[in-house]
Amino acid sequence: MRITKIIPTENWILSIVSDDGRIGQFDVSPFLEYEAFEPLKDHGEFIKIHNGGYFVEWDCGADLSADTIEARWQIVGNDKKTNIEH
Repeated sequence: MRITKIIPTENWILSIVSDDGRIGQFDVSPFLEYEAFEPLKDHGEFIKIHNGGYFVEWDCGADLSADTIEARWQIVGNDKKTNIEH
């Protein structure tokens, strides 16, 4: 899976669009117990996210692979016309 768009939302949820048009949500909150993700408890830090296509990374250095996201996300829709690079 390649991530084409990612939007941090409330309650530590990432709204994600994949290159095949799947739209889903990924809950980051279970990861907040790990030291690398602790800075993300501050929502101001959580929204400082960068899309690397096959991973997402925050300014604090925490990151998640697209494989990890794909294994745990909740699909909420599909937009096969999606062609957004972000």
